[in-house]
Amino acid sequence: MFGAIAGDVIGSAYEWNPVKTTDFQLFTDKSYFTDDTVLTVATAAALTSDMGYAQVYRYFARIYPDAGYGGMFERWVLDNNQEPYNSYGNGSAMRVAPIAWAFESIEQVLAETKKSAMVTHSHPEGVKGAQATATAIFMARHGISKEAIKNYVAAHFGYDLDRKLDDIRPDYKFDVSCQGSVPEAIIAFLEGNSWEHTVRLAVSLGGDSDTQAAIAGSIAEAFYGSVPQEIMDKVTPLLTRDLQEIMDRFVKSFMKDTKLTEAF
Repeated sequence: MFGAIAGDVIGSAYEWNPVKTTDFQLFTDKSYFTDDTVLTVATAAALTSDMGYAQVYRYFARIYPDAGYGGMFERWVLDNNQEPYNSYGNGSAMRVAPIAWAFESIEQVLAETKKSAMVTHSHPEGVKGAQATATAIFMARHGISKEAIKNYVAAHFGYDLDRKLDDIRPDYKFDVSCQGSVPEAIIAFLEGNSWEHTVRLAVSLGGDSDTQAAIAGSIAEAFYGSVPQEIMDKVTPLLTRDLQEIMDRFVKSFMKDTKLTEAF
């Protein structure tokens, strides 16, 4: 889960200042947590409380109103009676990491991920993007090889994961749809050789950098076992105490055997 948050913070400085290289400064004075972090923590809160997903997403978005939410999501947040708005945006995928850590079967992960997505992102592509991300994280944390993750996700979700980032990057543009950003984030994970390299690759696409780095970073954390401590030490002070406490509670409930607890 911290992999998503650290990826979000690193990518935040380049969302509106895109880069097409992996050679960039990881942290700048523009590095901050965005809606990706807020809603990832909100998902963790839902899994450690009796609050439902719709309730918890509205609650956290109102506490952190300036985190960079999409317009449709903001309208949904302010109207307690609004139904899901058929979104296929990547917001359903960037917030899903805790679910992949909280359940112990792929069937449970897929069902719970759909439940989390459907409160807002009820379009089939919105659900698919979230499920593909959660599946990759779940498989990675269980020690499944990259090749097996690639083959499984491609077969079950129809994403073309045979492309190379060097071929994608030159013409790639900002894209917040699941179908236009989740596969690319997964490819960044597949091509990466470490957590940091994975996030650098995701940002180097020059797209929705915070969200793609959050998605790629969440999978890489599960695969490599942790986020580098020096990165965690940079990110943690940027988070509010409330966010840290919820993360700590989630870690103690579902991630006791990981190195994530070193951040708190």
